[in-house]
Amino acid sequence: MTIRTTVEADLDTILALIEQQSVNTVTLDRYREYVAAGYYQHDWNWVVEEDGTIQALAIWWGLPGETHPYSIDGLYYAGDGDPVPVWTELLKNAVASRPADAEPPEYHFFLDSDWQDQPDVVAALETRARAAAAVGMSNVTDRLRYEWKPAYGLPERSTRLTFGPADDEAFVDVFVRVSQGSLDAATAREIARLGAEGAAREEVAMYKSMPGDRDLWRLAFDGDGDLVGFALPTANAGGPVVGYLGVVPEHRGKGLSDDLLAEITHLLAETGAEQIRADTDFGNIPMAKSFDRQGYRNFAVRRVLSFPEN
Repeated sequence: MTIRTTVEADLDTILALIEQQSVNTVTLDRYREYVAAGYYQHDWNWVVEEDGTIQALAIWWGLPGETHPYSIDGLYYAGDGDPVPVWTELLKNAVASRPADAEPPEYHFFLDSDWQDQPDVVAALETRARAAAAVGMSNVTDRLRYEWKPAYGLPERSTRLTFGPADDEAFVDVFVRVSQGSLDAATAREIARLGAEGAAREEVAMYKSMPGDRDLWRLAFDGDGDLVGFALPTANAGGPVVGYLGVVPEHRGKGLSDDLLAEITHLLAETGAEQIRADTDFGNIPMAKSFDRQGYRNFAVRRVLSFPEN
């Protein structure tokens, strides 16, 4: 058994495996588009080869220009028998190839809201989760996926807050403040790994690297001029997204997330957005209710497998 990264000569086999979509995120169109844009790269994808024939494939996603990928987008198997041991070895090699100080990778699944009622989806998810858990990705976070479309109507814009731009350091500072007591699991993991300021700086750098317009980022102030939070609209490869919003601890409990979300929605709509998407953890009930109140609709679930916090 040989484990290696892919090369251009593997393309026909890769495309044939992608057609076995199952619970994998990758489609043929997405693969071609993301290779061209740099989100998928041959030296990020791994295969298991037996006697010159590819038996398994792992496709990883990362940001263009980065030296290593961030998350798994698909696991494929063309052999006979149980795929879990083969996938486990594939993932072990991919994880071991990452720099020691790199952000721990994740495995993302994009599922229908009723996926638990679909036996084939449950079975496909279970085998992949076993392989991920075998290399340490045993932490499970489910996130509600929301979307807004113009047909849903724009939420009412805030009359109690004012919004203004700021430099990167101001956003680092407010990220640190907002992270205190955050209900977001990914934020908690990053703070455990890097500390509050380190996590804030990494978040700002990550959002700056996204294709969204940096000029749309806003700090939010109340009628007394006190900083109450921030709204960070942006976009990913799939289009406009809410990005991040947060309220500083001393101003929570006032429903201000509604005001921040409304501002993000208006800012993106003004750029011509025909769809805005966002995720929030199942456990972040206040944020989920804010999406509901502001006219967003839950359309799917994202399951994230990750390494436990240290």
